[in-house]
Amino acid sequence: MQITKIVNNNIVISEDKNHKEVVLMGKGLGFQKHKGDEIKLSQIEKTYVMKDHGMTQRFQEMLTDIPIERVKICNKIIQYAKDTLQKNINDNIYVSLTDHINFAIERVEMGVPFQNPFLWEIKKLYYQEYLIGKVAIGMIEKELKVTLPQDEAAFIALHIVNAELDLDMTEMVSMTKLVNDILKIVDKHFGEQIDKESVFYERFITHLKFFAQRVYIGKEVKSDDTEFQEIIRNKYHECIECVDEIKDYVKKTCNHDITDEELMYLTVHIKRVTTR
Repeated sequence: MQITKIVNNNIVISEDKNHKEVVLMGKGLGFQKHKGDEIKLSQIEKTYVMKDHGMTQRFQEMLTDIPIERVKICNKIIQYAKDTLQKNINDNIYVSLTDHINFAIERVEMGVPFQNPFLWEIKKLYYQEYLIGKVAIGMIEKELKVTLPQDEAAFIALHIVNAELDLDMTEMVSMTKLVNDILKIVDKHFGEQIDKESVFYERFITHLKFFAQRVYIGKEVKSDDTEFQEIIRNKYHECIECVDEIKDYVKKTCNHDITDEELMYLTVHIKRVTTR
């Protein structure tokens, strides 16, 4: 591999065998080097392959200003997330999470507090990713001697979930709010009837997460079983009233029409969580 651009002493740009632009990190990779110089593979500690040239360019610009030790701790956090979740995680997280953690550290150093308004929701909806966020905070404290607030565990969790779903952060926040608002609608209708400790409530939350994803990617659930839909609508009148309010809310806030099939599944889940 040859250097096509030097970012700093530890980071250079090159091309892989498919002529795709890659960002390479390693101690001294760019030190006293020039464009066209050969790269020793033994010096490469991390190879970043971004989705497109624009993302690669943004990553280069970001790495110019961020201390290398912060970049390395973010690499460790992302690898820990991959090993723990055993899921595909979009490599663009190397840009988004590194940028976020660097900014979070700067806020702490400046004494600027920052709270996560969705802390409870993220902890409830994405608990496994939230636990990874807590581990990440511990890793940062141990290696960088910086104590981030616990709210940051939720922010880190959102970045991980965002990379799992391959959505942008704005969509991820909107999805979290959508799920939380639907839960509030159900709670308003049924209150103490809801068994929030039951396995059905956990399944309902899981269903809502996937439902929110379908809303934001425009995917619909369809079925030809109109007879079953009619049975559900005739049998669970109170749940139907709640679901109709959810339908109106989603249409108003997301401009999305929920299919009859989606409404049926929501009704069944709501019936389960309200039946002790």
